[in-house]
Amino acid sequence: MNKGDLIDKIAEKAGMKKADATAALNATLEAITEALKGGEKITLVGFGSLDVAYRAARKGINPSTQKEIKIGDKVTVKFKAGKELAASVDNKTLKANLKKDEKKPAKVTKKK
Repeated sequence: MNKGDLIDKIAEKAGMKKADATAALNATLEAITEALKGGEKITLVGFGSLDVAYRAARKGINPSTQKEIKIGDKVTVKFKAGKELAASVDNKTLKANLKKDEKKPAKVTKKK
């Protein structure tokens, strides 16, 4: 689902015009962005919470060259699903569909 699809769903479920749904979604996203920029935590009971977290600088490995690289520090956004959201997506049909799409891990051979 993309932003346009979400706007269509909001308009349909709320019984409003697409233009009004677009304005409502844009205002919501703007308010969430501003709050997170200010370091605030957003909690939507039953849906989940958004929070900012600091990630310290660390060393990593470039997968194509296998050389060590420096990864800078940054502030990132974390989402934690609420109980109701998590429970609603944990269903047999979705599990079966996702399991079908699961890729099997590649065999790892150990060097001696």
